[in-house]
Amino acid sequence: MRLEGSGSGRRNARRLRKEMTPPEIGLWLALRRNSEGLRFRKQHSAGDYILDFYCAPARLAIEVDGEAHARGDRPARDAVRDVWLVSQGVRVLRYPAKEVLTNLEGVVRQIIAIAIDRRDGRES
Repeated sequence: MRLEGSGSGRRNARRLRKEMTPPEIGLWLALRRNSEGLRFRKQHSAGDYILDFYCAPARLAIEVDGEAHARGDRPARDAVRDVWLVSQGVRVLRYPAKEVLTNLEGVVRQIIAIAIDRRDGRES
């Protein structure tokens, strides 16, 4: 099953690719040159949502959460989004932006390990 976005979602994703934050840029540069040959998409449109990063063979979404994700109705909106993604067979990994900036190597190692396990059917 392919995970696709709406027309407005695809347009929004295109715009967001040009407006990535420093933690997102750092993670993107690390993910795109991983030694396992896994392919990641940045700002991938999925339904009504935009995923920061998506690895299709592993059905894995990676979100870099800045401080805004802890304010207002954002935690509830993120929870609804995560439930929808799980219903689509997608696992969601969330990392605080600060962790991406201070522990990029560790974050990338964990993402790659989980992606390999999911791609190879060792984790659902």
